Order: sequence, then C-alpha cells, then structure tokens
Amino acid sequence: MGLGDKISNKAEELGGKAKEATSEATDDKDLQAEGKADQATGNLKQAGEKLKDTFKS
Repeated sequence: MGLGDKISNKAEELGGKAKEATSEATDDKDLQAEGKADQATGNLKQAGEKLKDTFKS
C-alpha cells in the first residue's frame, strides 16, 4: 500500500468529520453516526498502514 492509500484513508477520515459537523448543525442523528463510522474506518485503515510501514523498515 502506498501514498495513494494513505491519502485516501485520510480523506475518508476528514469526510467523516465533515459529515459529523454537518449533522450537528442539522440535528441529523443518522448522518452523525455515518460520520463517526467513516472516521473510525479511516483511522483503522491508517493504523494498518502505519503497522505495515513499521514491518517494512
């Protein structure tokens, strides 16, 4: 996995943060849950990338 995957994972995390912020402004609980899920997925993928990088070194 390369730089492109890391960028994609970060974009997913930031998209989740944007959804969560929008949901708070509109009081949309479904969108808030989706935003939190996107953030968690992005963070998990980033952790996996960091682990792979550790073992490559």
